[in-house]
Parts: sequence; C-alpha cells; structure tokens
Amino acid sequence: MMKKYIQLALRMTVAIILIQTLRFKFTAHPDSVYIFEKVGLEPYGRIVIGILELIAGILLLIPKTIWVGAMVTLGVISGAILMHLTILGIEINKDGGILFYTAVLTFILSVIILYLYRKDIPFKNIV
Repeated sequence: MMKKYIQLALRMTVAIILIQTLRFKFTAHPDSVYIFEKVGLEPYGRIVIGILELIAGILLLIPKTIWVGAMVTLGVISGAILMHLTILGIEINKDGGILFYTAVLTFILSVIILYLYRKDIPFKNIV
C-alpha cells in the first residue's frame, strides 16, 4: 500500500515540475525566451518543448501511460541537461543553478519511475 503512495508521489512530483514551467514557456517569459534564443530554438522550440512537457506530465498521471510519460520526460530533460552543460551553463541569469538542478532531479525521478513501471513497457522483451 505504501509503495503505491510513493510511486504516486514520484509521478506527481515530476508532473508538477513539468507543468509548472509551462506558464513561462507559453507566455514567452523573458527568462524562457532568453534560454531558447541562446540555444537557437526561439520561438518554435520553446513552444514544442512546452507541448512535449505538457503531454509528458499528463501521461505520467494516466496509469496505462506512465512509462511513456517517463520516457518522454527523459528525452526532453536529457536535452535540457545537455544544453546546460554545453551552451547555457549551470547558472542562468543568476538563478543559482535552480533550473539545472531541477532538470537533474526530474531526470533522476523519471529514471526511477521508468524502472518501477518497466513491466508495463509492451516491447521490452523484443530482444
């Protein structure tokens, strides 16, 4: 019983992290625009990534699609971490690295979620 609550808490945490950032992406907040301009993806990349994060957040909350949500999250967040490590740097606009560390946390939690729901992946036994 407790395991179910922990799994739900992990999924909710990642979904909330993903969804709470959308207001910055979808309203063209100056920090969000700055980030996407710096990596050469403004404005279309900002919108597409926002949509992917919204989809991932929703998928994490639907029992049959949790593993898909975790995989989409890993893809998007891997890109974010890569951009931080190669172009943006750890700290952006004196944020103390909070965006980077949140991305790393989201990545780690998504790996755990994917591991916990690995039995639900329909093609895992192909090889």
